[in-house]
Amino acid sequence: MIYNDFGKTGIKMSALGFGAMRLQMRGEGDKKEIDDDLAIPMMHRAFELGVNYIDTAPYYNDNLSEGAVGRAIKSWGAKGGGKIYVSTKNPIENDSPDDWMGRLEKSLKNLDTNCIDFYHFWGIGLKGFKHWQTLENGPLQAAERAKSQGLIKHLSFSYHDAAENLPEIIDSGLFESMLVQYNLLDRSLEDHLARAKERGLGVVVMGPVGGGKLGAPSELIQGLLKNKPESTAEMAMRFVLANPNVDIALSGMSHMSHVDENAKIAANDANLSDAELDKIKKIMAENKKFAELYCTSCDYCKPCPVEINIPHLFGIMNTHRVYGLTDHAIGEYNSTIRGKNWHKSASPASCTKCGVCEQKCPQKLPIIKQLEETHSTLYRA
Repeated sequence: MIYNDFGKTGIKMSALGFGAMRLQMRGEGDKKEIDDDLAIPMMHRAFELGVNYIDTAPYYNDNLSEGAVGRAIKSWGAKGGGKIYVSTKNPIENDSPDDWMGRLEKSLKNLDTNCIDFYHFWGIGLKGFKHWQTLENGPLQAAERAKSQGLIKHLSFSYHDAAENLPEIIDSGLFESMLVQYNLLDRSLEDHLARAKERGLGVVVMGPVGGGKLGAPSELIQGLLKNKPESTAEMAMRFVLANPNVDIALSGMSHMSHVDENAKIAANDANLSDAELDKIKKIMAENKKFAELYCTSCDYCKPCPVEINIPHLFGIMNTHRVYGLTDHAIGEYNSTIRGKNWHKSASPASCTKCGVCEQKCPQKLPIIKQLEETHSTLYRA
């Protein structure tokens, strides 16, 4: 396992982090629970292979992930295992410092610990952050008190806001690490990773395989290198880990094979060369421009009268058409139109061909025709 200096914390952190958001479950309804017989050995296997950073959150796995991580850490310690750094999050549902503290105390109880190593302001944006800065006694002050009381060691944040809003949060000096998305398909925060590194923040990347997209086979992506990687996921992980401003690539793992494969990649110190990285970035940039010929996701076509999420469905189509991630695209498309994803959409089969979307599209795309093509290509009965 490769280890990196984690910002100014003084900690050497494994290049691979364990994301505990996809632990295997068993049972149904009120009896649903983490399958400890599968989940805990999987976490222990990651620790044995050198992973020393694990990330969870209150709502993962039907609110059960933190408890499973706590049990895995406790049993690992009982076996004489080394230090594992635990990260979890506070969703900051209101401005109340007492409620913020109550959520922290619940996580401490779930994890069965007196102190959380890295505690995140979960999914913050610049608007909310600036609002909290105006409060005399709000979440930020509660966090500082919790840190002074030894309930948390390091204050962190995770981020899903617009790229241009990130620097102000980085520069605030309030945080010691950040968790952001970065992968072959989404490099919008690439310059800001360097900024965070310069400011002394530890940098953790979520979605290194694009939320599962880059786990599917793709001849295009695997062919980016002369010595073809064994899988698209390997290509994606190697790309993220080759960035010197990334300390940890956080991977959500649900099978022992995921642990073994990712740990093998993270232990490979044969970094991609500058020439290889330049080639990869150039090809992916060209493909992104190609994708935008179909849709730039500007959302001007919304709302659709029959609630077809046109930009999202076209984005799925591009994972097939542009990047060759066909298996993923088929699964994602059918889950979306059947209401099984958090992105919702009616089926293009319900399109009335009213033409409102085409009137509003700044690119004047033949949306109705492209929706028909998307449905005929990806729909599975």
